[in-house]
Amino acid sequence: MSNIKANTFITDNFLLNSETAQKLYHEYAKNMPIIDYHNHLSPKLIADNKPVENITDAWLKEDHYKWRGMRANGIDEEFITGSASSKQKFDKWAETVPYTLRNPLFHWTHLELKRYFDIDEILQPGTANAIYEKTNAVLHDKTPAQLLKDMKVEVICTTDDPTDDLKYHRQIAKQNFYTKVFPTFRSDNLFFIEQESFKDYLNLLNNTVDFTINSYPDFIKAIDARIDFFHENGCRLSDYGVSGAFTIVNYNQDDIISIFNKRLNGEQLTNLEVDKYKSSIYIYLGRKYHEKGWVQQYHLGPLRNNNKRLQKQFGADAGCDSIGDYSMAESMSRLFSALDETNQLAKTITYNLNPSQNEVFVTMMGNFNNSDIAGKMQWGSAWWFLDQKDGMEKQLNVLSNMGLLSRFIGMLTDSRSFLSFPRHEYFRRILCNLIAEDLEKGLVPNDIEFLGKMIQDICYNNAKNYLNFETK
Repeated sequence: MSNIKANTFITDNFLLNSETAQKLYHEYAKNMPIIDYHNHLSPKLIADNKPVENITDAWLKEDHYKWRGMRANGIDEEFITGSASSKQKFDKWAETVPYTLRNPLFHWTHLELKRYFDIDEILQPGTANAIYEKTNAVLHDKTPAQLLKDMKVEVICTTDDPTDDLKYHRQIAKQNFYTKVFPTFRSDNLFFIEQESFKDYLNLLNNTVDFTINSYPDFIKAIDARIDFFHENGCRLSDYGVSGAFTIVNYNQDDIISIFNKRLNGEQLTNLEVDKYKSSIYIYLGRKYHEKGWVQQYHLGPLRNNNKRLQKQFGADAGCDSIGDYSMAESMSRLFSALDETNQLAKTITYNLNPSQNEVFVTMMGNFNNSDIAGKMQWGSAWWFLDQKDGMEKQLNVLSNMGLLSRFIGMLTDSRSFLSFPRHEYFRRILCNLIAEDLEKGLVPNDIEFLGKMIQDICYNNAKNYLNFETK
């Protein structure tokens, strides 16, 4: 592919196709702080607060999006997850970038170059050396805390296993950072009773509590202890994000005690027994989250680790996940209804990965709203493969048609990179352009102040009120 001559698209009015859109963005959305309530940033890197120093580590080390793009461009795995040098890997990414045109990677890459490094050039082989040197020079003096502050990131919520000691969160809390960092109780490993690793995980859980787990009541006691510990350390959100079907079936407590004991004794469980166990944990955790006043999140729909060769070579999270086509509606209904019947349904956010289920998810959430808080049941922002212009616009339109866009708590990065926060800007520009198009068509009142206030709510205010963190 021949060189792209210049960056002529990341302008002040990128994605803003009218004067109205420009006014809404620049006067209302642009300067709002960020609450990034779901990401996979490293608390250790934030607590240590040492510069990353290398753009390859900052960009490519754990970015599955970029890995998939490089593989699609025929790049050898040695330069993706292999032992090639940082510069070699960066050069191969630079070689790939021109071929990502119309993929969101092209937009994200150049937004990040502009916002963090004030670089206007297109990343490609001819500019790779200069961009590599300039970005590394900037990163040499930029700590994670400074990078977050530069983007006005007021709050981030990391993703943490129940056995985590949260020592880095405690260290961060003692430092005078602009950004507050809270843990999220990621419950996935509590569900894997059918896996060989489950007993190893129980041993790990044993080591984090002051008693031995010899029975199901002991297991529940340990879960309670970890939830209390997370709560004491500022946690106000939970999350669940396991691959595969989401299934809720009927069970009774004697069933669950027997199933748990059977597994402790090394016996194999039937599929129905596994489903009963998992259903009981969904219900139990949901009640605990309500008791604590937490927000519960469900990321549903991925089919993970499809490429077994790469999984064996690299391990899980090799960037070989895709959209699944599982049935979701009935089990969501059973779970939320069971919790709602006893008035123990916490504030809830669901995210779907299969876009054909957009309407399924938003209408399901609408079934369980009440007067606890406006927008209690949230259909979350476009997630993972849907986290791009088309996916965001579809999510906003479906939510508008079947829910209340005005109560939406907005964007999150779901990222492992400290350089990903211009994605909030990307979302805000798309949102402003969408609302402006409605105004231009005469579909909404010609009241910029009213529309601007709604946009500010979606960008920041709604999340602040919903999540109820103590912010600066």
